[in-house]
Amino acid sequence: MIEGILIGLQAAFSIQNLLMVIAGCLIGTFIGMLPGLGPMSIIAIMIPVAITLGDPAAALILLAGVYYGAIFGGSTSSILLNAPGVAGTVATSFDGYPMARKGMAGKALTIAAVSSFAGGTIGAILLMIFAPALSTVALLFHSAEYFALMVVGLSAIAAFAGTGQVAKALMMTLLGLILATVGEGALFNMPRFTMGLMDLQSGISFITLAMAMFALPEALFLVLNPARGASGSEGDSKKITNLRFSRAEGKSMIPVIGRQSVQGFFIGVLPGAGATIASFLGYAVERNIAKGDEQAEFGKGSVKGLAAPETANNAACTGSFVPLLTLGIPGSGTTAILLGALIALNVTPGPRLMVDTPEIFWAVIISMFIGNLVLLILNLPLIPYIAKILAIPREYLIPFILFFTLMGAYIGQNNATELLLLVGLGVMATIFRFADYPLAPLLIGFILGTMLEDNFARSMQLYRGLGFILERPMTLGLLVLALLLVLLPSYRARRARKRAEGVADGD
Repeated sequence: MIEGILIGLQAAFSIQNLLMVIAGCLIGTFIGMLPGLGPMSIIAIMIPVAITLGDPAAALILLAGVYYGAIFGGSTSSILLNAPGVAGTVATSFDGYPMARKGMAGKALTIAAVSSFAGGTIGAILLMIFAPALSTVALLFHSAEYFALMVVGLSAIAAFAGTGQVAKALMMTLLGLILATVGEGALFNMPRFTMGLMDLQSGISFITLAMAMFALPEALFLVLNPARGASGSEGDSKKITNLRFSRAEGKSMIPVIGRQSVQGFFIGVLPGAGATIASFLGYAVERNIAKGDEQAEFGKGSVKGLAAPETANNAACTGSFVPLLTLGIPGSGTTAILLGALIALNVTPGPRLMVDTPEIFWAVIISMFIGNLVLLILNLPLIPYIAKILAIPREYLIPFILFFTLMGAYIGQNNATELLLLVGLGVMATIFRFADYPLAPLLIGFILGTMLEDNFARSMQLYRGLGFILERPMTLGLLVLALLLVLLPSYRARRARKRAEGVADGD
């Protein structure tokens, strides 16, 4: 391993590869800020450019830089406009945007940048140490385990519900699961719930739904409530230079960053999981283990609530390179495109990669350390200028949000039906917000719904019924964990109620 690291250092610190890291991070950061494009689109566009470089290590370093740069940059539009630039940064908006509304946009962007840097760096260290061993663990996960993992994700919905809102959160999750069934299923090539529209045959786009749930209602709220836009702009413009977080906030972030770097990395290792699930689970876990007062802050501008998903999604990005490089299995849609780029460069990913071409394997890993440092150096000085977006007057900010929202939805699928869906779902989301229904559970249900259905159906076929739950110990263990995640919040609420009653009786 030491010999491999030395080879990687030599390759990563060549002038060409250093330029590739910087270029990839710059491109990824700015593309990540634009809602709708995301890393998949830009990596697909850049594959021909990467192939012309001729050097597989340089090409992969460039494309990898774009990938984690886009996740790093995607938090900006989530925090400032409530318009997630990348699917993996949706959870960032839950606390990042409320913090920006309170006039702490600079601090929110700094926390996001530091958390992203820490998650990516710790993830790269874990990748360097555990990559060979984790490749065998990833192979143990079959359809039954993936089904159980999706159930764990769904069981965390209580974390996205406020006090007394668990029933509402469950209803929204079910609605998300229903929306996920639109279009063709993986096992059955028959269109479902498409109402005869060919454009719905491939299902509802995640980007369209994310924009409809968060960005479009925000623009409508700015129209319906002028005071919301005016107070936010003035307050924020005065405090844009407030980039620092306090020592106490830094101390509270350290354990969150530690936990979510490890958890996010291991979720990223699992093929098919990815940064989006890692960020949602990271947020859910931190909210569930937070104490009463801190838990109440989640969704209102919590430092922990912002640090958790930002750390987890960047660590998961790094983790997704484990199955890609060591098994040749793409861990997400983006790494599937990276796999295509590797094959086009005549590089065969798999167990032999680190033996036959160690300069590629180790150069990519070492470049991740450099890339995360480059992202931090690039982003921190730009924060005061980026945060000025909130100082834009309301009459200009609303068209700005609407333009990027509509553009993001249209670019995602290249058809006008997406725009109609966006408006329809956006109006529905605005009504839900007025009725005080949480929107995050709907999005979680939608994301996990397709994978849940496909893996459950595949497991039922393989084991001829529900016997797979008992036959596979790992599946049973994950389902027990899901049950605990459901029962824990209600148990804690009941215990708090009893304690409050005891205090009242004592008085």
